[in-house]
Parts: sequence; structure tokens; C-alpha cells
Amino acid sequence: MKGKFITFEGPEGAGKTSVLELLMTELSGTEMEMIFTREPGGIHISEKIREVILNKEHTEMDSRTEALLYAAARRQHLVERVVPAIESGKIVLCDRFIDSSLAYQGYARGLGIKEVLSINEFAINGLMPDLTFYFKIDPKVGLQRISKSSEREKNRLDLEELSFHQKVQEGYEKVIDMFPERIVVIDAEKSLEKVVAEVKNKLKKVISF
Repeated sequence: MKGKFITFEGPEGAGKTSVLELLMTELSGTEMEMIFTREPGGIHISEKIREVILNKEHTEMDSRTEALLYAAARRQHLVERVVPAIESGKIVLCDRFIDSSLAYQGYARGLGIKEVLSINEFAINGLMPDLTFYFKIDPKVGLQRISKSSEREKNRLDLEELSFHQKVQEGYEKVIDMFPERIVVIDAEKSLEKVVAEVKNKLKKVISF
């Protein structure tokens, strides 16, 4: 029996990583076999690509180069970790996937959502998530959270102006319109406990625990 592929999306500071960590802790006592992974990254090669993409010194990176690097990291991650896990019946919870590329590079960078989707269709070879949680938050609130957090990884995207992050949010709204049957919108400005509880409730429609 094949497993499930569930992704978590949102702008910077939406708290999806914190939600994922709590979710994994709370569900660890169940009988489900689960793995937690992230993009870009998750396996050695993709983590190396992540270092290149998010390095704060690489401010000269071209937008198309950025989009292609994300797609390359995604492909390797799928082949090495995600697909084998799904085929063995595991539940894969992934921090970011294709929707991030559509919102960030496709819309916010101005490359075109359809164009970036085309690049990624080649990379994912038909594998789309069974369910996606989008954590909605005002970009200003998200950036304020980041500035207050000493533990969060600071990367090149954090150097962008507020206007860029506002475009990311607009991009996500367009992606949600494209895939309404797959994407569930979560109010990420609620308390962490309430957000986790809502995600668990929605998850029950896809997996049993």
C-alpha cells in the first residue's frame, strides 16, 4: 500500500516548521510510519544545493538560476527520499514543495507561474502532494516573527524588501486558486496550539490516527 505525501507551505515567518515539529512529536506514538523532510534539502545533494541558494553572500544570483536550482534540488530529493518512502507505505510530511517555487520564483520574481510550473513538471515527473497546508499570515507579522527569533535560520530571502514578501503572498493566493482541491488554508496568526489542532483535524480526512 502506498503512503501519502503531505506538504506545508507559507511565506517567511508563518511558523510551518514549528507546526511540523510539534505535529511529528504528537503523532510519534501512533502506528503510522512517518518521515519529516524539507526543501530545498532533505538529502545530502539537495542540502548542498540549499547552501548555494540561500547563502546570504549570493545576492547576484539570477532569478532563473534560482528557479532551476530549486527544481534540481527537488528532483534529487524526490528520487532519493520521498518516492521510496511513499512506495513503502510511509507518510511523508515535507516543509515546502512545488508551490513555493510557483509563488516565490514564478510570481514574486516575475518569471511567470506557468513557466516555473513547466520547469518543475519535468522535475517531479507527475508526483504532486495528496494534501497541502498553506499557512496564511500577513507578511509584516511574519517578518516581525523572524526578527525576534534567535533560533531560526537567517537566509538570503530574509534580505528581501517587504514588497517582495507581499508579492510572495499574492503568488500563493494565485496558486491556491489553481489547486483549490489540494490546498487547505490555515490561519497562521492564531496560537501555535490552535494551528496544530486545526492541522491535525484536517489531516484526519487523509490519514487515520
